Amino acid sequence: MTIINSFQRFNKDILGVLSLSYIILIALMSIFAYIISPDKSINSNMMQLSIHSQSPLFKLKVISVPNKIKSDKLSKWFFGKKNIDEEIPIIKTKWKEGVLYFQPFGRVDDFYQKVPLERFNKEITYSMIEKEYIKNKIYWLGTDKYGRDLLSRILIGSRVSLSIGLVAVFISLIIGVFFGLISGYFGGIVDKIIMWLINVIWSIPTLLMVIGISLALGKGFWQVFIAVGMTMWVEVARIVRGQVISIKEKTYIKAAISLGFSNSRILLIHIFPLIIPSLIVVSSANFASAILIESGLSFLGIGTQPPVPSWGGMIKDHFRYILLGKPYLAIVPGIAIMTLVLSFMTLGNSLRDALDVKN
Repeated sequence: MTIINSFQRFNKDILGVLSLSYIILIALMSIFAYIISPDKSINSNMMQLSIHSQSPLFKLKVISVPNKIKSDKLSKWFFGKKNIDEEIPIIKTKWKEGVLYFQPFGRVDDFYQKVPLERFNKEITYSMIEKEYIKNKIYWLGTDKYGRDLLSRILIGSRVSLSIGLVAVFISLIIGVFFGLISGYFGGIVDKIIMWLINVIWSIPTLLMVIGISLALGKGFWQVFIAVGMTMWVEVARIVRGQVISIKEKTYIKAAISLGFSNSRILLIHIFPLIIPSLIVVSSANFASAILIESGLSFLGIGTQPPVPSWGGMIKDHFRYILLGKPYLAIVPGIAIMTLVLSFMTLGNSLRDALDVKN
């Protein structure tokens, strides 16, 4: 009945339901990012310098030159195409003596380049090329300073933010729950040693510690995940410790001790299930914190490294464009970070009320 009542209380919280729905939507978009993104190359890293820094809803004509090496279907759906067809921005084309020429986008003179027809079918005709390989393309959010599709980069970048939150929270829960259970249950010298360790780590600014760990482990994708997770366990440990100190004074816990139950059984079966609601709430807040920390690290250049798209890295690449008349290049990833963090914080508050977790 308690679970049903908690669900009913949560279901009445409109902001909580909307936040959870938004998080689920972002999660689904990140999983199927390569299926729905316009740029299906790995990391959405198809550069076209001739169309750099274009405004949202930018349209142009492209000719798609096929790459005959095919990618595995399952792999390209979830990890992108290794051998993407080359898309060439053009103004117009012409067919002369069996050879296809195109005028590159951005050229104002009467300059034409030759299209490598050997990459098409042997019996290709101009009408077939016009019908199958020349198309109008729209960039819904414009292009970045390298001419990459901004929408695709945003979609693929959501994977980094959600992954960092998931891995960091998982690491923080494992370490934090372990030390919190031991510290709160056994007390005495064990509690003093663990609390001293927690206070030492707590006294160091989080971002500074993450930077130090990242530099020690090296720059990279998984190094950032581990670094963020290793700095977030102290809050989990403090909450778990406080909960255990309160719960172990209950009559049924003292009865279990009197009956000779092992400490591990008491901790795992009688105490741990009661602190799960608190862990759910703190995990939601830590998820938001992990996203912010990763974004800060990427902005400083020691987080996720190019060409892997990261919302923080995208702000780093384009924050100067705020003064150059193209602020959306930095604002769009900033809004993505803000809305996702806000959703997790709102969800955490809603879960706290629904699960009746005491502050």
